[in-house]
Amino acid sequence: MANYGYTGANYSTTSYGGQGGNDGGGFMSGSQQGSQDSPGQKSYGSETLRAVTIKQIIESTQAHADAEFKIDGAEVHQITFVGQVNSVNQRAANILWKVDDGTGITEVTQWLNSDMDSGDVQLVANEGDYIRVFGRMKSFANKRTVASNSIRKVDDYNEVSCHLLEATAMHLYFTRGPPESEGGVKAEQGTGMFVDSYGGNNAAVSGGGGKKLPAKTSMVGRRVFELLQNSPQNNEGMHVHHIANQLGIQPNDVFKAGDELLGEGLIYTTVDDETWAVLEY
Repeated sequence: MANYGYTGANYSTTSYGGQGGNDGGGFMSGSQQGSQDSPGQKSYGSETLRAVTIKQIIESTQAHADAEFKIDGAEVHQITFVGQVNSVNQRAANILWKVDDGTGITEVTQWLNSDMDSGDVQLVANEGDYIRVFGRMKSFANKRTVASNSIRKVDDYNEVSCHLLEATAMHLYFTRGPPESEGGVKAEQGTGMFVDSYGGNNAAVSGGGGKKLPAKTSMVGRRVFELLQNSPQNNEGMHVHHIANQLGIQPNDVFKAGDELLGEGLIYTTVDDETWAVLEY
């Protein structure tokens, strides 16, 4: 993983497959000058690319309409995140994506070149696929959205887990500062970056266990499965409301994820229909 200031004063701009200078997926230095979504007088050559979650985008702050957005108290310019496509709509001048990363849902507007017609553009991904988005945050009527000129499909789910780890590293740096000693992190509580906190466990979003989930499994489904898989197992399993409290999400979302996992034969009901355990085989 890249250095985000835990051994120095600055954080870097690399991610799993996300460094734009290498594969064209991100913004290279100064590449956004003249963008139709950016004021022409600004220079972005010295800006960094920050990995974020959608929850952080939604909860970002802005002092006034022309001010830069802030996440964890730090200015944010270019961002990147990974999520699952909920819907995609091709329009005359742009493509509108609705993306869910398990922490929230946001709209992403992908602008097309002025000499391109939307009918001639082949979509890089479809509904249910995972994508990586590079762009800049926008605000209209106090609603956060993302304007992007670069979107690509994610073919390796390891990139999703790696991105969440990278976003976590940046979040910890800005909320807690560099660790006081190697391997240590200050203990004070920071603002949640994944879900609203009810004393729950955010660690479940990082990959774990040996069972491979289907590629189309939703983000919430993956989090529920990983929580069940990584929690101490007993004969009774774990109840839906306990799962909801641990992950800080609504029980209805847990039920939907459970139906998905039950249908794939990944979990099974135990003492009742609302208590589940991982099916070992």
